[in-house]
Amino acid sequence: MEKEQLFKQQAAAEVLTYIESGMILGLGHGSTAIWAVRGLARKLSRGELTEVQGVPCSRMIEAEARRLGIPLTTLEDHPPGPSGLVIDLTFDGADEVDPDLNVIKGGGGALLREKIVAQASRREIIIVDESKLSPVLGTHWAVPVEVIAFGWRTQAAYLESLGAQVRLRLGDAPEHGAQPFKTDQGNFILDCDFGPIRDPASLGARLDARTGIVAHGLFLGLVTEVIVAGTGGIRHLLRET
Repeated sequence: MEKEQLFKQQAAAEVLTYIESGMILGLGHGSTAIWAVRGLARKLSRGELTEVQGVPCSRMIEAEARRLGIPLTTLEDHPPGPSGLVIDLTFDGADEVDPDLNVIKGGGGALLREKIVAQASRREIIIVDESKLSPVLGTHWAVPVEVIAFGWRTQAAYLESLGAQVRLRLGDAPEHGAQPFKTDQGNFILDCDFGPIRDPASLGARLDARTGIVAHGLFLGLVTEVIVAGTGGIRHLLRET
């Protein structure tokens, strides 16, 4: 087994130790989160956890969770209090993590639902292998930006005006031609290479303010903890408050 794959499994196994019976969980999307979803199913089947409910961050994870017998719920089933927090703990992966525990997400295309779930979570735990750590966001990974299909080229031009090299993400069905990738909401994704992002908060605000941009992959101030697996073992990083 490749080291990276092993580290992903180790990080996924570690996050399961923070889950308690009766919790409402956010089930993240991606190659690391899927290991945690499968581990959660095993704990439920063995009776090690009970009365757990999951809120999946994508249709793919929803289908996998149903196949594994994980009880599912929705945010609408649990009216939020004034804080808007519904979920006890969400585990999810990330594409890049900076020292302040800001992250880039969306490589798998589920960034909108992932951000909605993150915003509704008391604890947002990111699970990664050590290759995802970065001194500055954007050093290794482009920022996915989800846009509505109508007028998407105008969004691309706007993003280029902010300094990005923009690429329309294409789907995985070459037999049907080079068709745009579509999110679960039917939107397009523009992968935007800004290079190292020195002021992610400012960039995030400019993306948030643009009509036609539905969501972006800068998750700023949402992550409470990061579990990192690597050659030195498991590290648990906490965001300073």
